[in-house]
Order: sequence, then C-alpha cells, then structure tokens
Amino acid sequence: MKIIDISMEIKGDMIVYPQNPEPKIEQYAFVNENGSNESKITLGSHTGTHIDAPLHKKENGKSLGEIPLNGFYGKCKVLDLINTGNEIHEDDLTQYEINEDDIILLKTENSTKQYKTFRKDFAHVKPDAAKYLAKKKIKTIGVDYLSVEKFNEGVHDILIENNITIFEGLCLVDVDPGEYVFAGLPLKIDGDGAPVRAILIDDSKI
Repeated sequence: MKIIDISMEIKGDMIVYPQNPEPKIEQYAFVNENGSNESKITLGSHTGTHIDAPLHKKENGKSLGEIPLNGFYGKCKVLDLINTGNEIHEDDLTQYEINEDDIILLKTENSTKQYKTFRKDFAHVKPDAAKYLAKKKIKTIGVDYLSVEKFNEGVHDILIENNITIFEGLCLVDVDPGEYVFAGLPLKIDGDGAPVRAILIDDSKI
C-alpha cells in the first residue's frame, strides 16, 4: 500500500487566493523557557488544501460540522485533463466513466504550473461541466487549484445545491491518473470551511 500526500504545506509565504489573509505561525512558548514549544496559528478558513462548506456560498447553508462524513472518504478517480486547457467543460468529462457516488479529482494544467504566486488564468470548472457531474450524482469533487470556479461563475452553487462535497487546492503534480482511495479530513469547525490533510491510498503498490 502506498500513501500519497496531496496537501499543500501551510506556511507564512504560501500562495493564497486574492484578498484572503496570509497564514501566520507565531511561536509563543519555547522548550528552554517554558518547558514546551507551542505556537499561535492564524489563517483563513480557505487556506491551502481545503474544503468548502455550503455556508461558504449560502447564507443559511450547512456549516462544516454539519456535512455528512461520507463525502470525505472513499474510492476516487483522478482524471487526466492536463491537455484540456484552462476551461473544463462537459465534453471534456464524457470520455470518462463517472458513476453515482464517485469521488472525482481533476488533474489539470494547474498541476504543471507554479504554485508560488496567484495566477488568474488557472484551469477551472465551467457551469456545464458542474451540471454534468451533478447529473451523474457524484458525491465529491476535488481540484488542483485554490478554487473550482473562475470568479463567481456559479459553479459552487451548482455543486452545493446537488450535495457535492468540494475540495480545493489539491496537489496532484506527482499523481498518476487512475483509481485510488481518497481521504480528506478537516477539523470539525462550525464555519464555512477549513484546511484539510488530504491523501490518496494506492492499494496496488505493496
């Protein structure tokens, strides 16, 4: 069994979505002085690899602690969309076998580009593709950039209305397309989202 870490490391100089706060990790206790090392962590709820709760886009949407756990774990498919360009449409997905309750992770051209500064031209899911995935009744989607959609195109709304769990900021650079077991567990926060430690498990690797 091989475990693949697909999470961004949270640190002070990491990439963040425009207008989101930069993370700060400030040590306030030291072994030599206080008997232990302890730090204060300040960061936005959508920092790095993270999950979007419905409350992120809906005034009365479910908070993170209210989301069903089955969207955080299960068999998944990593789809190769590297050569698709920066817009993912329905036609780009129909070539793949996508079934009800699938966890679908999209590996796009984002995985071939830098993650040091924010890029406005990031690959993203278009509304027609989101509607197609909703029609297929997948349970979870994951993307390899800080947002699934391009600047308020309504994709979040389509996914949320169809009870699809959303993971963003996945690191799929070293992941081959194929089938895995996905696990992404956020803190149980009464809020609109939280960072996640996401992994893939490859049972074919012993």
